[in-house]
Amino acid sequence: METLPEHGWSRERIDAELDGFARGDSRWRDGRVPLYVFGGDARAAEVGRDAFFRFFTENALGGRRAFPSLVRMEQEVIAIGLALFGAAGTGAGFMTTGGSESLFLAVRAAREHARSTRGLPRGEGNLVMPVTAHPAISKAAACMDLVERRIPVAADGRADPAALEAAIDEHTVMLVGSAPCFPYGVFDPMPALGEIARRTGTWLHVDACVGGWIAPHVRAIGRPVPPFDLSVPGVASLSADLHKFGFCPKPASTLFFASPAHAQHAGFDLDVWPSGRYQSSTLVGTRPGGAVAGAWATLHCLGEDGYRRLAAELMHVRDAYVDGVRGLPGWRLVADPTLTVMAFGAPDLDMMRVAHKLGERGWVPGTTKSPPGLHLMLSMLHAPARDAYFADLAAIDAEVRAEAARGVGGLRAQATY
Repeated sequence: METLPEHGWSRERIDAELDGFARGDSRWRDGRVPLYVFGGDARAAEVGRDAFFRFFTENALGGRRAFPSLVRMEQEVIAIGLALFGAAGTGAGFMTTGGSESLFLAVRAAREHARSTRGLPRGEGNLVMPVTAHPAISKAAACMDLVERRIPVAADGRADPAALEAAIDEHTVMLVGSAPCFPYGVFDPMPALGEIARRTGTWLHVDACVGGWIAPHVRAIGRPVPPFDLSVPGVASLSADLHKFGFCPKPASTLFFASPAHAQHAGFDLDVWPSGRYQSSTLVGTRPGGAVAGAWATLHCLGEDGYRRLAAELMHVRDAYVDGVRGLPGWRLVADPTLTVMAFGAPDLDMMRVAHKLGERGWVPGTTKSPPGLHLMLSMLHAPARDAYFADLAAIDAEVRAEAARGVGGLRAQATY
């Protein structure tokens, strides 16, 4: 059992131990990990890292009282996001530590809004969403005793508006759409969902945690991106992770609202103990000041031209991987990806066996359960790895087919997100 050492270790020993730990990690810098890390611009990454460590000790919880620098930086990050997402001058928002917290607070805001405006009884409430919505919403539902209703998607992988509307009742506190959904990489039809939200008086949340911060720039370079943000009538809130395709240091996400009136339902204002009033816009208390500074620095380092350049490069990588999938006989995409998230496979192959063999070759395999297949969330890290990836897939395809002809098969353990 590990205990504190009697005498503190030297810096050299600690560095050596850390190097030893890291040797067991996956080779993510070689593009062999399909999620978790995001490669963009090397200079911006360095600037964001340095800004993070410059404000390493500061605590964003105490921004209003002790660290006005963090308040100003967060406000500027939020202003940039509101302009990108169609709510400049009308919306509101704040930073969080990640997509799960952003989604949790969006659900809480919708629930509190339903209680205050519609008299929703305590102990009641449900969430309506396509089956492709992120499990973090399920976490929120479990914590708040809300019933979740997950509805099958249409044949193109997108939410089915009619089926979602049929699931809404007087106790529905939130309707959810994704931009894009993580499993298949497609955008749900937000204008149609917005019309449903307006017609039924339901809060519509857009989960743009994966693609939000890059999608406007992809559109700006002429690639098709459907309407999805706060400019869509009926959208009440939107979440978007800075530490994904905003390429900012972790942990950093954002949650935006169509108006300050919507935003007021998300935070906490408590006066319950001897120390007095406790206010927090987020679920967590202490927040790393470095994450705020790192996001601010990254956004200002890249600017519009930097993000558009990255958008063009990312879509080029995406196109090359799509061509790679289509070049494998019998393989197909589950859906045509809007950005850089994609799911694919061969219907006649044991795809979990394929994933297992990818793991044996040093790749971390991303998978989907329905349909069984492989999954990628591409960034610039994956550009140099493309040829090796598809060479291995072609070899594995031949191996698995040969094994199946000999009667060797059976699903392997599924990789988890």
